[in-house]
Amino acid sequence: MRHARRTATAAFAIAIAACGEPTTATPDSASAPQAVSTAKPELVPVPAGASDGVALVRDESARAQRDGRKLVVYVGAPWCEPCVAFHRALEAGQLDAELPGVRFLDLDLEAHGPLIDAAGCSSKMVPLFAVATADGRCSDRRTQGGIKGDGAVSFILPRLKSIL
Repeated sequence: MRHARRTATAAFAIAIAACGEPTTATPDSASAPQAVSTAKPELVPVPAGASDGVALVRDESARAQRDGRKLVVYVGAPWCEPCVAFHRALEAGQLDAELPGVRFLDLDLEAHGPLIDAAGCSSKMVPLFAVATADGRCSDRRTQGGIKGDGAVSFILPRLKSIL
């Protein structure tokens, strides 16, 4: 009886452990571990004349890796209240402790539409935050959308941190 109970308990524990989310290496995270940067987060504008979204994301991803930073593709719009709130908080240094070493490639939904589409960074909502891959695309590690008002940044932050 005691052996059967232990066997059932062990089987139950294994079943519960199997219900968790699997951890799988994605192509952009499979490389050697990088030292975590303590540098404050930064917004990087799209260079004037950029015409190839894949090359843009690929080059910025490589540059971020060389600099010991994580690249996140950020798609926003000037009419998007959560986007504006995020920009202001980042520029005011309010997110320095929360997002050290993150570099945001700052794409405007309307001005950079073809670049966004080419790099696979399209979304139904803004803001969009997506981890960039080494081959110049937005990965499936992404979050999109926000809320208006004073809670905009506090709504975005945990979702953003979950993809890093």
